Amino acid sequence: MTTLLWLRRDLRVHDHPALEAARAGADALVPVFCFDDRLLHGRHASGPRTQFMLECLDDLDRSLRARGSRLIVRHGPPEKEIPRLVGETNATAVHVSSDVSVFSRSRDRRVAAALDPLDVQLHEHPGPFVIDDLDAIRTTAGTPYTVFTPFYRTWARTRRREPLGAARKLPPLPNSLGPGSLPSLADLGLTQEVENPRCRGGESRARKAIPADNTPLSPYLHFGCISPRELEHRAGELERQLCWRDFFAQVLLHHPQNARSEHQARYRGTIQWSRAHKRFEAWCDGRTGYPFVDAGMRQLRREGYMDNRARLVVGSFLTKDLGIDWRWGERWFMRLLLDGDEANNNGNWQWIASVGVDPQPVSRRILNPALQQARYDPDGAYVRRYVPELTQAPDNYPKPIVDHARARKEALARYRVA
Repeated sequence: MTTLLWLRRDLRVHDHPALEAARAGADALVPVFCFDDRLLHGRHASGPRTQFMLECLDDLDRSLRARGSRLIVRHGPPEKEIPRLVGETNATAVHVSSDVSVFSRSRDRRVAAALDPLDVQLHEHPGPFVIDDLDAIRTTAGTPYTVFTPFYRTWARTRRREPLGAARKLPPLPNSLGPGSLPSLADLGLTQEVENPRCRGGESRARKAIPADNTPLSPYLHFGCISPRELEHRAGELERQLCWRDFFAQVLLHHPQNARSEHQARYRGTIQWSRAHKRFEAWCDGRTGYPFVDAGMRQLRREGYMDNRARLVVGSFLTKDLGIDWRWGERWFMRLLLDGDEANNNGNWQWIASVGVDPQPVSRRILNPALQQARYDPDGAYVRRYVPELTQAPDNYPKPIVDHARARKEALARYRVA
């Protein structure tokens, strides 16, 4: 019996339910990854994140080879490539890790439909979240949660499965199967826009990063280089952060329209967002005249990453101080972030823009950049790292592009109209 393991955001060999199911009882196993141009060049196209993914795939191939297998690479729509590979190998089943985005769910339906005439089933397994079945986390009324704290209480007492180990040996590939090869970033028509990526991809690096203090885990979580369930099991202090990932994933699962519009219906098409392109460019480039904002934006451009507090401050500044559409910020983040995740990024942008779930008064999410810097970077170390001209040649630093006090009043008026 030959089975296919269709890999997407589960690029690891440890704690991999789909891999365990695919190898169980199989005489031959085909681990396959499809490069889909609809994703590579879609609205969230990203050279930096794709380069990180290529590193993850290279690392995964090494792990598979060490276990008697290897990665099979195909380039094309999965609804064509997966059935074609099934035909080449006479596979009897295809195993995948489930996901929640609108695109992934539509893609999986297309592949399942294409496999149906071949009498082969697409088997879904727990995806890149702590809780295996996010849909099962419901209020007492049976509805999905839209506020984090009650979601967290239910999430925290939901039963977990035990993390799985990594198989020492995997079934071999079918004879005479052409493996394909990993492309370069240039082969895919993308470029690296980040100067010095904060980290490199791969499960082997992810596992080393768990005990490290200065390596972010979010890029590895996004590509499934380590499973959230295993991470929670090994590092319980991260539980609340992992819950936020699950929360925003279940929000997108139940509210797919959030991918393009405000969760709160009263704000859809009613807020008059600014279209000030020069101010937006100043924000992107880290030239707003607010050191904490500029440090965050320059960190993003340099490393493909941004510290969590800075993400909130720059998001508030764009949507509240500049009054620019949160979708502009969402797209810019998704272009550069190594950990760019549609559900998490979208949820956080709508949260700081006061248009999403878990609503609070708008006034609570208008962050004063100067006060935020004084509280979270009191010695100025973060700002100096990314805005060195403030200590070297402060005369070259731009004046503030907006007055925060005035912008706050305008923001409150803008939301009252909606």
